[in-house]
Amino acid sequence: MISIEDCIGLCGLSEEEVLAIAEHEHVPEIVAASLGRYLLNRDHGAEQIRDMIRDDIRTALDNNDPAHAHELLHVLLHYLEGHPDLRSPA
Repeated sequence: MISIEDCIGLCGLSEEEVLAIAEHEHVPEIVAASLGRYLLNRDHGAEQIRDMIRDDIRTALDNNDPAHAHELLHVLLHYLEGHPDLRSPA
């Protein structure tokens, strides 16, 4: 049987990136892993993932949760390391 760890390993994203998508879309991790893989294979999909993580950061700040915003900032920085073409502001 395939596990959630297998799905995350196959989707092309880190576990933290998958969790950020799950948080943004309010879906289970397995769905977020599938969505992440789908988006990575679409035109401008990588930008959509970047924007989801940025939205999560804004939401955490709006909810007065700076610790979570800080965690998500690290997720965003890691994501941008793997996608340097996305570093310019949108």
